[in-house]
Amino acid sequence: MSATVTPAQAGAQGLPVLGLMPGDMTGIGPEITAKLLASGSLKDVARIAVIGDARVFELGCRDARVQPSWSKVSSVDAIDWSRDEIPVVDLGNIDPARLPRGEASAESGRLSGETLHHMTQLALQGKLEGVSFAPLNKGALHKGGWNYLDEHQMFAAWNEHRGFFGEMNVIEQFSTFRVTSHVSLRKALDLVTPERIESAVRLADTTLRARGIAQPRIGVAALNPHNGEGGLFGDEEIRIIRPAVDRLKEQGIGCTGPISSDVIFLKAMKGEFDGVVMMYHDQGQIATKLLGFSKGVTVTAGLPTIYTTPAHGTAYDIVGQGQADTGALEHALRIAARMAAAKRTKA
Repeated sequence: MSATVTPAQAGAQGLPVLGLMPGDMTGIGPEITAKLLASGSLKDVARIAVIGDARVFELGCRDARVQPSWSKVSSVDAIDWSRDEIPVVDLGNIDPARLPRGEASAESGRLSGETLHHMTQLALQGKLEGVSFAPLNKGALHKGGWNYLDEHQMFAAWNEHRGFFGEMNVIEQFSTFRVTSHVSLRKALDLVTPERIESAVRLADTTLRARGIAQPRIGVAALNPHNGEGGLFGDEEIRIIRPAVDRLKEQGIGCTGPISSDVIFLKAMKGEFDGVVMMYHDQGQIATKLLGFSKGVTVTAGLPTIYTTPAHGTAYDIVGQGQADTGALEHALRIAARMAAAKRTKA
């Protein structure tokens, strides 16, 4: 009989230990979780444990038409990493037979949040080096009692984080960061302040370095059309954004801006920037989804716990059809593994 390898020992062998939640079970999350892990494409990237209900993973295997070798375990500590099978830490908290599929469910949202909270606790205890999850439904989470504007604020609360944090969207060509995120556009305008701009650029610099980019090149978007046209269409670029960028440059951060938002993503696509800091949510989200919808990844940047997830949603229209694409989930796990490895070197 082979000896059990603990998470710490697995880490010593060079592969980060990641937890993977199958997302909201009413969507395509269980399917892409099972399909991806059955492919074996990540075996040399990380030690991955499915965290959730074993019945949901079984559902995913049926949806994906796969029959991988897997075992049910009671905890991360009980996993024998030397065995060539998928470990499923069974929380026994979600009975898929009792919940609808292909539609938002408050109960499923409640249970999704419960599972993510458990995974966060495991990460804070050092049992997981990163948390990845298949797509969630923000509305279901909120209706299920997790009363946050988005999962990033929820994660920050669970980590008792007090500093700046934000959503990073990663596609092949570049990554995006936000000065403001899930608030109304009217409110976002009031939140575009020097302090938030500097915090967002610093977060971009730190996070890109954690991904292995030694000297990140960061483009900072303008707020107004045509960069404000010298104040004709608004003076935030003159009063707020450019002075903040100049201060950051003086401190050694490789940032450029403000750059009109109808140009900045073309420059990033040409390879001029590793990251783009946008002023509000849709300013960059449209570009990233257009360029990398099936491959894009969302990272919660700035927290002590690593969180990654596909940038796409629950895809209720194709649930149970076995045709969901695993590309974004695979990229989410690969990014989490790289960030965990980088974090380990700093410890």
